[in-house]
Amino acid sequence: MKVLLTGSEGMLGSILKMYWRGIYDMTFIDLKLDQDLNTCELPIDVDAVVHLAGKSGVRESLNDPKGYWENNVLATKRLFDFYTCPIYYASSSTAKEPDKNPYAYTKFIIERYAKDHCIGLRFTTMYGSDVRPNMFIPKLLKNNVEYINNHSRDFIHIADVCSAITMIMNSKLKGVIDIGTGTSIHLSKLIQARGLKNIPMREGSKHERKDNTADITQLTSIGWKPRIDVIDFITPEKTLDKEAFSKYNVTIGDQS
Repeated sequence: MKVLLTGSEGMLGSILKMYWRGIYDMTFIDLKLDQDLNTCELPIDVDAVVHLAGKSGVRESLNDPKGYWENNVLATKRLFDFYTCPIYYASSSTAKEPDKNPYAYTKFIIERYAKDHCIGLRFTTMYGSDVRPNMFIPKLLKNNVEYINNHSRDFIHIADVCSAITMIMNSKLKGVIDIGTGTSIHLSKLIQARGLKNIPMREGSKHERKDNTADITQLTSIGWKPRIDVIDFITPEKTLDKEAFSKYNVTIGDQS
C-alpha cells in the first residue's frame, strides 16, 4: 500500500516511519523537508493519507491563533478536498472542549469539516523517552519537574499509538476515534511513583482540560489494547519488559 505521511519528521511521524519500514511504500511531506502543506505539490498515486502535520500545543496556540488556523485547518482542508482515498488525520482530545484554546478549536473545526473518507485520530497525551524534551514525561524521567498542576491525563506511549493507528487502517472504523489507554492518572501519582519530593502543585490553566480520558470502546472492538503502562515506564525500581517493546520495532531509548 502506498501511504502519504505528512508531518513525517515530527514526534509521532518519525516513529511511524520506523514502525512501517518494509510494510508500506511511504511518501513524506514536512516543513522540515521544505514542503509547506498549503502550497506544495501533492502526490497523486497514494492509497491512503496519514496526516500528522500541523501545529500542536495549547499554550503556544494562545499566542499564535492565526498560525494554528493556517497550519491546522486550511492545510487539512486542502487534503480533505484533494484526496478521495482514506485520510487518517490527527485530532486531539482537546477537541471535546473547543472553547478553551485556539488549538482545541482548530481540531474541533477539522472534525466538523471531515468528509466520509476522513477518519479522525483523537489523541490523548503521548509520551516516550524520545519525545519533545519540554513535555512532562521526559522532564519527569530526568527528575526535572519544577511543579505540577491538579490535572489528570490519559498517558499513552507512542508505540501504542503506532499500533492503534495501524490497526485502525486495517479496520472498518469510521468517524472520530479516541486514541488513549482509557484510564487517566493524576500528575501527583506520577510524581510519587518516580520518588520525587517537595514538588509544588499549582492550579491548572483555565485553557486546559482537567481530564482527557479517552473512550476506547471503538479500539477495543477491533482487538486493540495498550501494552505499556506509564507507571511501569517511569518507576525506577521496575524493569520494563524489553520483549514487549521489541514487538513495536522502535527504539525506546534511555530512561535514566
